[in-house]
Amino acid sequence: MRGHGLMQAIARVNRVFKDKPGGLVVDYLGLADELKQALATYTEAGGSGRTAIDQGEAVALVREKVEICRGLFHGFDYRRWLDPRASGRERLALLPYALEHILALQDGKPRLLRAVADLTKAFALAVPHPDALALRDEVGFFQAVRTALANREPDEGRRSEADLDHAIRQIVSQAVATEQIVDIFAAAGLKKPDLSILSDDFLAEVRDMPQRNLAVELLQKLLKGEIRSRARRNVVQGRSFTGMLEQTLRRYHNRAIETAKVIEELIAIAREVRAAGQRGEQLGLSEDEVAFYDALETNDSAVKVLGDDNLRTIARELVKTLRANVTIDWTRRETVRANLRVLVKRILRQYGYPPDKQEKATQTVLEQAEQLSGLWAGAAA
Repeated sequence: MRGHGLMQAIARVNRVFKDKPGGLVVDYLGLADELKQALATYTEAGGSGRTAIDQGEAVALVREKVEICRGLFHGFDYRRWLDPRASGRERLALLPYALEHILALQDGKPRLLRAVADLTKAFALAVPHPDALALRDEVGFFQAVRTALANREPDEGRRSEADLDHAIRQIVSQAVATEQIVDIFAAAGLKKPDLSILSDDFLAEVRDMPQRNLAVELLQKLLKGEIRSRARRNVVQGRSFTGMLEQTLRRYHNRAIETAKVIEELIAIAREVRAAGQRGEQLGLSEDEVAFYDALETNDSAVKVLGDDNLRTIARELVKTLRANVTIDWTRRETVRANLRVLVKRILRQYGYPPDKQEKATQTVLEQAEQLSGLWAGAAA
């Protein structure tokens, strides 16, 4: 009954006995005291400190955390969310403006994520106290905004926190199913596109959004996901686009450039990423061959003098040779790695790659081979 198992049990019992007055129905199990102890243990790092908490203190903690969240929304009217007559659609329509409000604040996103995470833990300690449950719709609003902004990556280390969030969302406002608002694109009223076929129409739609900071958030989410995906196959492209994106976002977070300018720069990066996905067709190379072509090509004139034809030939030869000699664990076997270095350098010399550039090119080619080795070995299995 500890950790996320407890939260799943709470949610399950609450669903089965949903008509029980007073909120959660853990008293059916005779676990009122044990519930508080387990929840306290769940939130305390390393099990240090007290193993139980007075529920009056827990309610006071909830109020304190709610006030912090309210402070972040100072000047933003979210009363419509709390109106029991409001429909789910009306509540969803409020989210883009709530997101824009938070994103317009200095460090608004990380501050909101931390504040709502703290509120979530405090709320878990305080339920089923009626004073805590009286705040559940407001907690639900803060949770909805956090969910849209969270952008979590799959990570086993965060599983307990995710389960806690899920259980709390079953306790708080039931008017809007959280699953409807997990995606920030849904909250903004947009369909999440596949960036590999990202259209100019979609980019124009984002550019014209009245919520400018939300537009930046949408674009950076798209780009980070796509660049991460590309980096798994193409080291050079991943590194290049990551640098471009980080530079633009750094200036945005430092308020060094206007939001409108940031949007234009992100759209330009999106178009470059889209164009990069079409280079294979233009060059007559496979996706793997493009990755090695990029590993060989630099802005150095000594390399460019080889011409595209020679670079394409070298890229094809590298893929053919390395794919035939690479295994998943090759990086752990120095003899195999040394042999691959010899093969790469032999190919570069054979096709006249500039001698003073060969060492750096060899390192990049081997790095690229390491990135693809797992995919190659899996395909051969």
